[in-house]
Amino acid sequence: MIVHAANPIYDSIFKYLVEDKRIAKILISALLKKEVLDVEFRRHEYTNNVRNDISMFRIDFGARVREADGSEHLVLIELQKTWIKTETLRFRQYLGAQYSDPNNIQKEERLKHGYAIPMVTVYLLGHKVGNIEEPILYVNHKSYDYNGHEITQGLPDPFVESLVHNSIIVQIPRLHGHVNNRLEEVLSVFDQNRTNEFNHHIININEEEYANDDDMLYIVRRLTAAAANAKLRHDMNVEDEFFTAIENRDTTIMNNEREIAEQRAYINEQKCQINEQQNQLNEQQSQLNEQKCQLNEQQSQLNEKNKMLQSAIKAMMNNGLDVATIAASLGITAGEVEALMAK
Repeated sequence: MIVHAANPIYDSIFKYLVEDKRIAKILISALLKKEVLDVEFRRHEYTNNVRNDISMFRIDFGARVREADGSEHLVLIELQKTWIKTETLRFRQYLGAQYSDPNNIQKEERLKHGYAIPMVTVYLLGHKVGNIEEPILYVNHKSYDYNGHEITQGLPDPFVESLVHNSIIVQIPRLHGHVNNRLEEVLSVFDQNRTNEFNHHIININEEEYANDDDMLYIVRRLTAAAANAKLRHDMNVEDEFFTAIENRDTTIMNNEREIAEQRAYINEQKCQINEQQNQLNEQQSQLNEQKCQLNEQQSQLNEKNKMLQSAIKAMMNNGLDVATIAASLGITAGEVEALMAK
């Protein structure tokens, strides 16, 4: 049977979902691939409920898990969920706050070694990460010696676990069609391809898919109850308004950035044209300067020639020759002889 359930992509619905301790255990167990004995909801000083700048839902869990060898220990789960692409710096800032929080040091260890609770960060992303096609990424740390050989003896060690952490990254848009393991089955309720055609607050779920899974039926029924909750429906509307405001702001920013980029391109083009014109003017000026130098040189040569002619004319006149004879001898006109004599 198809049921109408609230869409857990909304922060308000997701919060309502994981506030149920049983569901929190189901989710964390599937994420860690370990048996979760108990879950403790930790203080949320850093949870961004107002979200006046971005959407990032944050919630912290303390999970007591049992390993395959029967040992038990506490793990801190830092879960962050966002709809929109977010700078990694925001994730790091929150993570840094958790590292510096003294409450994340095990009480029984504070007076001994001050070892922090091992931490796993979980990122539920409403967007894709680059070209990574896998919907779920497990980013686990390992230890190596100088030569690159993995070190396993003595690990895990509380000192090392206090300083590094593992991460789980879920790309919600890539969940569609992936139900190959327990975690993908639990996260299948986030598949946005189930969204109701007429109301994106609702997802259509076929209960028969989970007929033999009491835990999944429990999750579906809580989401169904959320869909009937007037306050949660109102909260989803508020989130829609919030994201519409963000989209409008981002659209305005993108348009402004595009206009600025176009103006910069135009200015750069104008600068290139001006530089080209300046280069042409400089080249023309260089040509003029070269021509001026040539004219000066020609003028110098002419002056030198006139001096020689003047000397020759003076000598001929001293020898009693007339102007006509001098002109004929030098190959110039009588007028030129008289002009040279006048200088």
